Amino acid sequence: MLGWMALAVAVSLPVLCLLCFPTVLLRPLPDSQKYARTKTNVLLLVAHPDDESMFFGPTLLSLSKLGGYSIRVICLSTGNADGLGARRKLEMVAACSVLKVPEDNVEVLDHPTLQDGFGCHWDQPLILKLLQQAVTTHNIHVILTFDSYGVSGHPNHKSVSAGVRAFLLEEERTLHHKNGPKGETVQGWELVSTNIMRKFCGPLEMFVSVLTWVHSDQREMHCFLNPSPITSIMAMSRHQSQWVWYRRLFVLFARYTYVNTLKQIRT
Repeated sequence: MLGWMALAVAVSLPVLCLLCFPTVLLRPLPDSQKYARTKTNVLLLVAHPDDESMFFGPTLLSLSKLGGYSIRVICLSTGNADGLGARRKLEMVAACSVLKVPEDNVEVLDHPTLQDGFGCHWDQPLILKLLQQAVTTHNIHVILTFDSYGVSGHPNHKSVSAGVRAFLLEEERTLHHKNGPKGETVQGWELVSTNIMRKFCGPLEMFVSVLTWVHSDQREMHCFLNPSPITSIMAMSRHQSQWVWYRRLFVLFARYTYVNTLKQIRT
């Protein structure tokens, strides 16, 4: 019995420390602020309204707290699978405001070939074109998005990941053709998906993720602990049309409310 109690204390103390003092390990994204700029322009590209709150809260709130970053969010669909697209668009703007992203920096697109649904095939050349326009218009330095699995395995998430990879590959080819320095390319960072056990470890995952990050190549991996998990939950609650019981449980127990592990995209 004493052994189990000692183990519980040994595990819970570091987790409590990370929950209470998450900014102790707050660091900028590697190389993202190495150039002489007033702001580093960051683009978060997601598939549906609520993706930003369910999955990327720790990153958005951490970048805001760090300062030096101008954050823009583009959502490639209105999430109109159930006919609620117009409402969900407004909900996303409200949620992003809670996550410290200004209303003017939030775009929710509604293109016929980029519609929400497991059976909807998304037009990859169109995603590439939209990214090129956004990067040029807003002088984007860093793109954040899903990894190839897309956290939940949703095909729309996977399409967004594939589109970002295609864009970064095209950027690299263009720069190589111009013989430009590699450091001038746009950085891409993807949110790492995990197995289901780690996915629903809740605050415990903060400790596991930090240990993994400390022992990784920190130029390729980065970890953001959420400076305010309750803010992420409040942001998700702004998506009233999606605020059903199983999503409430998700934001309470999913690692993505408490920590984001990002991996640099290499093409």
